[in-house]
Amino acid sequence: MSRRPTMPPEITLTDAEDDAFRKLLGEGLKDYNDAAIGRHDRQELQIRITDPETGKPIGGLAGRTSLGLLFIDTVYLPKSLRGTGIGSRILAMAEEEGRRRGCSKAVLFTISFQAPEFYKKLGWQVFGEIAPKPPGATRIYLTKDL
Repeated sequence: MSRRPTMPPEITLTDAEDDAFRKLLGEGLKDYNDAAIGRHDRQELQIRITDPETGKPIGGLAGRTSLGLLFIDTVYLPKSLRGTGIGSRILAMAEEEGRRRGCSKAVLFTISFQAPEFYKKLGWQVFGEIAPKPPGATRIYLTKDL
């Protein structure tokens, strides 16, 4: 059982990336969720596209599955691969893996200048938008039944 500190905690705002801190938050939330739900089924999902000559990653998809949802967090293709069908292929692979893991729905967000029409063409539906000020980078949230 955790105890309350005798002194108030320090609170710090920073713009520094800290993988250990992100891991601490993720593990703390995972433990809380596991206790509340009684199970843990979160799994990472990555689809890597590699350069055949160097073997180094050049693009792909990263996401995760959890509690019946497939989350697509990041999709990136270098300019040379856009419009070749590879984006559709890796998204279909992620959706199929989500179904295999028992997910019934998927969710992602893109930005207005990125690829909303690409996702819509593949059956994804907009369920929300957030337009910040100044305009030009509306976040578009999409979902798809698997």
